[in-house]
Amino acid sequence: MNAKSPLLFDLTDERGDRLSPHLPEGVKNFLIDIDGTITDDVPNEEPERMATVEPYPDALEVLNRWFDQGHIITFFTSRTEDLRQVTETWLDRCGFKYHGLVMGKPRGGNYHWVDNHIVRATRFNGKFTELVVGTRQVEVFDDGQDTQG
Repeated sequence: MNAKSPLLFDLTDERGDRLSPHLPEGVKNFLIDIDGTITDDVPNEEPERMATVEPYPDALEVLNRWFDQGHIITFFTSRTEDLRQVTETWLDRCGFKYHGLVMGKPRGGNYHWVDNHIVRATRFNGKFTELVVGTRQVEVFDDGQDTQG
């Protein structure tokens, strides 16, 4: 189920120049991996398995609940563009609700995302649950501001 994203808020700076739009307050923009996160880890080299693996039940339940709560669900996968059809068919057959599918995420892990927007990372350790607040050390740019907060 590929659905339309909610309306974004248009923003302008003090000069009236347009800025990148933002989501409404409280709406999260989830980027969710597929292989090893919502189903068994299937490498691109074995595409025949992609159509038959089963989703992790807790992933289906939690992601669909987040979708129903108004959050944005976008699958971000290392699968290549030639695997889009089998991937979309599988997501739809399994009943995942989502807004988008981005193919071609770099392979190999150890991701470090640099962005001008807030980025929160949640490492998947085998089970989807409700998110809780925790404290972890992260690397940040030394901009001369307090890095403790």
